[in-house]
Order: sequence, then C-alpha cells, then structure tokens
Amino acid sequence: MKILDWYILKRYLGTFSMMLLLFIPIGITVNLAEKIDKILDNEVPFIEVAYYYLDFTIYFANLLFPIFLFLSVIWFTSKLAMNTEIVAFLSSGVSFYRFLRPYLIGATIVCVGALILSMYLAPQASKGFNEFKYRYLKHGQETRETNDVYRQINDNEFIYANHFSPSSNSARNFTLEHFEDNELKFKISASSLRYNPEDSTYRLTMADKRIIGARGDSIFNYRTLDTILPFEFDELTPESYIAETLNYTELKEFISKEKRRGSGNISRYEVVAYKRWSIPISAFILTIIAVAVSSFKRRGGMGVNLAVGICLAFIFIFFDKVFGTMAEQSTFSPLIAVWFPNIVFGILAIVLLIRAKR
Repeated sequence: MKILDWYILKRYLGTFSMMLLLFIPIGITVNLAEKIDKILDNEVPFIEVAYYYLDFTIYFANLLFPIFLFLSVIWFTSKLAMNTEIVAFLSSGVSFYRFLRPYLIGATIVCVGALILSMYLAPQASKGFNEFKYRYLKHGQETRETNDVYRQINDNEFIYANHFSPSSNSARNFTLEHFEDNELKFKISASSLRYNPEDSTYRLTMADKRIIGARGDSIFNYRTLDTILPFEFDELTPESYIAETLNYTELKEFISKEKRRGSGNISRYEVVAYKRWSIPISAFILTIIAVAVSSFKRRGGMGVNLAVGICLAFIFIFFDKVFGTMAEQSTFSPLIAVWFPNIVFGILAIVLLIRAKR
C-alpha cells in the first residue's frame, strides 16, 4: 500500500473509532437517565447494572454502526476536501476510483468486524440486554405468545392451548392430536395441563382420550392423568426476542424448527437472520455514498455535507424500520424487506459516484 492508502485508511478507521467512542457514552448516559428511577426502585445490584450497560454498548454499536460509519466518513472526507487535499491527490494523476480504494479496504475491515459482531457477539449481548430489561425495567410484561397457542411438535402430532402461562407452567383447554398418513388416530383433550419440571411429566385435569378405530371410537375419561408428552414446555412459545439472542447457526436451526411447528412468527425471525448479512454489507454502500457526497467543496463548508449526510442517514433508518415492520406484520417478503434499503442506496451510490467522478 502506498502513502495515500495508509493516510486515508488511518483516517477512516480512526475517525470511525472516535465516533463510536463519542456516541456510545452519550447513548449510555441518555439510557441511564431514562431508566435510573426503575433501577433504583427495583434495587438492582450494581454488578448487574454494569453487565447490562456492557451488553447495551455492544447492542447499541451493532445496531447503529452503519450510521456512525457514514457520518465519520463524511466528516473526515469533508475535511480533506476543505483543505484541498483531495484536489492535490487527483491532480497528481490519481483517478477517482483509485482514490476510493483505501475507503473500500477500510469498509472491508469494518464489514468483517461487523459480521463477527452480528453473528456471534451481538446475540449474546442481546440476550443479557433483553433479560435485564424484562426482569427489572418491564417487570410483569409478557415476552411470549400466551393465547391460542397452536404448534406442530413433530411429524405426526399437533397441540393447541387456549391459554398458555409460562410463569406457572400451565395451560388451559389443551388438545393433542396424533396423525398417521394424514389420518387422525387419537386425540387427547384436557381442561388444564400443568408441567412438573422435577420429573418432566405433565398432569392433565378432566382429560379425555379418544382413539379412532375402524369399527368405532374408544373414549377414556380421567379426572387426572400424569403422563409424558413429546415436547419441551419452554419451547412451545419462545420469547419474542429469542431470534436476537441466537448466533447465526442456532438461528437457522431455530427457524427450521419453528417452520415445522407452524409458528406465526417466522417472518420476524427471518428478518433478524437476513439483517445479520445486510447490515455489514451496508458499510460498503454507505462508504461510497459518503465519499461521493463529501469529496468536493460546497458553499457553506463542512456543515452542508454533514446536513446532507444526516438526512440520508435518517432516510436509510426509515426504510430499514418501515420495511422490516411490514415484513414482520404482513406477508411481505422478509428478504426483500431487509435488502430493499441496500438496493435503493446501492443505486444511489452508483449515481453519486458517477457524478463525483465527473
């Protein structure tokens, strides 16, 4: 690498690091000011608060790193332009695409780091972040689906519960249906079900078992029935944030399992999975846009470049949130929803790069 490459690459990574170090403490301060009353009211131990804000730092950095990267590139590139350094580089015979190379090298380094963060480190931080939030800050708020729970638990069996209570390990109006070759073989119904974690058994109250026979059905009634059922009670309704807490391999396996069970939250889980790839890739797109926007002088100086950059950053966030929500709450494709902002901004990056080259 030549002196030019090292000079820009050091500015790229250094400014990005400083942007993170500047905004993360601000984010922690704002969050702490908002949550301090609940933390004190619940008498949360200091060590748990410390771990919470360590997880919050990783969670916050992973969530907003594309915006921090975008603004940091605009900032230092605008300074280069204002000092006429870019003019000097290009006047020496360096093409604009050659000038862009150290930026792309920096984006590659950031992208690799972001992939490792989003695939493995951020899920662990998200687990601690959400567990603390629902234990102390949103105490009593349900994190699971509790009404009209319907699941396919294996190839042959389906269960239904009118109401499911994870806190008491119980369910009301429980039904299990067993099929073979698409034919119902037996059905178990109970007014209530309670799970005993000590021996992994289930107690059914006011239960009926109907066995479907060729010459007629057999019906058995039980006031109480202790039995073993082919499912884990905690897995019936995962926490609403479960996808954020799994690494990429675990997440893909979890999505496959939930598809077999007929979960209604598949789109939400797929949005999380696709974002593990789309957000790091956005580092390249936003870097190119930032360079194209800020590589030449404007009337009004650096402030105009930053204003343009902030507007574009908010549009990117807007697209990301709106289309992600659409995919989670409708039949809109999660793949299209997640990648749409990158596609739109990728086209914008090409247009701005062509204009900047001219």
